[in-house]
Amino acid sequence: MAQERDTRGIVDPAALLTRVRFRRHEPAEALRPYVENYWFIDWDLPAPYASHVLPHPCLHLTFQWDSEDGSEGPPYGELTGVCAPGLYTRKIGGLGRVCGAKFRPGAFRPLVPDVPVADWTGRVLPYQDVFPRTDERAVVGPDLDDRDRIAALDAYLLPLLPARPDPQAELARGLVARIRAERGMRRVADLARDEGMSVRSLQRLFAAYVGVSPKWCILRYRIHEAVEAAGSAAAPDWAALAADLGYADQAHLVRDFTATVGVPPTAYPTP
Repeated sequence: MAQERDTRGIVDPAALLTRVRFRRHEPAEALRPYVENYWFIDWDLPAPYASHVLPHPCLHLTFQWDSEDGSEGPPYGELTGVCAPGLYTRKIGGLGRVCGAKFRPGAFRPLVPDVPVADWTGRVLPYQDVFPRTDERAVVGPDLDDRDRIAALDAYLLPLLPARPDPQAELARGLVARIRAERGMRRVADLARDEGMSVRSLQRLFAAYVGVSPKWCILRYRIHEAVEAAGSAAAPDWAALAADLGYADQAHLVRDFTATVGVPPTAYPTP
């Protein structure tokens, strides 16, 4: 089933969506506690284009094929950890396609239980270094439609699921979901107190299961909301938004926005 389009995290989504065909789909039901969605992008571009993403605290498994120089290269797959600092930039050109599985925050660890998720942060590595090798063409082959791609990803990922749920993963997933939903959350200590945990225990949980700190998640989801507001057709009330997102003042929000996105809110592209 196709999912509703959510552009949070995509920098200047209008520019990207005029150049590529972008879709999201739900995985098999058994995968949904672990995989947030499958995302597919196809492109045919006369000139290279750099897409920028403000990453969520998620890992991605991707399979890609492209022919930027006019010659068809072999398909390949990668595992991408949480991209903690700033923007994630990916250049595309020519003809190509990518099929990705976006893991839910906190839900990747049960698939690779011996490795803390923080060990993957900031890394991009061949997927076969982590998971079994598969036929990449079964996922990104040129004659496949979306149903074929979904079926191939389901068939690959289902055998990798753990035999039983991990309560710590479920806790971490719920905490990140709470951070995302509560726009005004400001302090890690408040979250720890509400959950009956010490700050140190909360930080250890996030390192083991999320890959970044709870403070990183709070700040990142704030910026996601600010970027959405900056890209809207209506001019935002930045002082009110800063207060709503838990900032001390508008200047603090503008500084965070500029440091993360690379331009101030007033220079961000709008429709």
